[in-house]
Amino acid sequence: MAQVVLENLYKTFAGVGGPASPDAEATAPTETTVLRRIDLTIQDGEFMVLVGPSGCGKSTLLRLISGLEEITAGNIWVGQQQVNTLPPKQRDIAMVFQSYALYPHLTVYDNLAFGLRRMGASAEFLASSAAAPPDASQATDSSGVKDSLGQTAPLSAADEANHQLQAALAQRSPWQTLLSGATRRLPKGLRYLSPADRMIDQRVRTVAQMLQIDALLNRLPRQLSGGQKQRVALGRAIARNPQVFLMDEPLSNLDAKLRTETRAQIVNLQHQLGITTIYVTHDQIEAMTMGDRIAVMNQGQIQQVATPLELYRHPANRFVAAFIGSPPMNFLSVQVSAPVRLSHAQFHLTLPAAWAQMMKSYDGQPVMLGVRPEHFSLSTPAPENLPVTVRRVEALGSETYLAVQFDQDLLQVRVDPDRPFEIGEQLWLAIDPEKIHLFDPHSESALGIASTDKK
Repeated sequence: MAQVVLENLYKTFAGVGGPASPDAEATAPTETTVLRRIDLTIQDGEFMVLVGPSGCGKSTLLRLISGLEEITAGNIWVGQQQVNTLPPKQRDIAMVFQSYALYPHLTVYDNLAFGLRRMGASAEFLASSAAAPPDASQATDSSGVKDSLGQTAPLSAADEANHQLQAALAQRSPWQTLLSGATRRLPKGLRYLSPADRMIDQRVRTVAQMLQIDALLNRLPRQLSGGQKQRVALGRAIARNPQVFLMDEPLSNLDAKLRTETRAQIVNLQHQLGITTIYVTHDQIEAMTMGDRIAVMNQGQIQQVATPLELYRHPANRFVAAFIGSPPMNFLSVQVSAPVRLSHAQFHLTLPAAWAQMMKSYDGQPVMLGVRPEHFSLSTPAPENLPVTVRRVEALGSETYLAVQFDQDLLQVRVDPDRPFEIGEQLWLAIDPEKIHLFDPHSESALGIASTDKK
């Protein structure tokens, strides 16, 4: 397992603008920067979720970490090793793709075993280095590995298992490899299994049992449901015992019920395995229910990094406030009257005294008032309450959401599910002043919150 550190990461794609017509000349080369100033530390064993709208750079960042894309500037560290120039196969990272990426001609068993058999490439390196003069910066033994400072670090159980498998693959002779491949399709009793094959077989079956797909090992991907394919893709990553899991929207192709079940299964597996995981999604509900911490991204930059509840209670800016929470936060433009009074053409609101110091610098100026749907309540006519008209009713049984017209704004409100509502009904809403959020109208930064974790 390993910590992942991203330092001042940039990614720019170069392109050429096309001609406006067949007779026109091509325009000058253009560059598009999709990631900028990405500074992020994912702790060893942490479940980090990257969330944001489509096109914000989440998947590109994942591909940079995995080595599928080259970075433009900055550094990526996995554990104690800088991996900027390492090819994907040498980064000890396993990635689960949105499209499953299973080999259609291989059985579930062979899909799970594929990455383990490919460890032979690393095994060849181990075999060749064993014959070379020892180097303090690369030396290995059964008790640990030496880092760039020559200090020995003990191997984890997963690293030890991978080391043993690589050693077994390095010792496998060509005829063993040939015989193992030739008998792979025969009944189990007639197959030839080298020591390395036996280790692979044991690991594949252990992972299959863990994911409850051991009954599917002889099927091809086309014979599986969407949920089964997703578990095979997860199993292929788990079988490798990598230092880091990367997951790129792995649940987006599943139906709602299966998505909920698989989401819980992924979280339980990550806690059981303790492997550092970076999970990409555009679904903020997934992010809130799965992540130890969440990095909210927009337009190629990280807006805020914090725990789910910290993001909900103390968003760093208007974008985070609107993105985290379902339905999203409501926003109203109001005028500040010192010390703690907010004025609108339709209502006036007095804030708690704790806001007085912050409001001094905004006296007579507009600010953006943010109120979550659950922080409205039904009330009676009063200067501090909002007169609204019901435009839409969403009765979900356990709760009811209303879309109500207030002045020129359409607000989302969560109300008591036991009370019936009708379209066009006139209501008065009270705001809980202890739960409001205020944002600067120009920078859109939150006002009056404590500084939050930015790394």
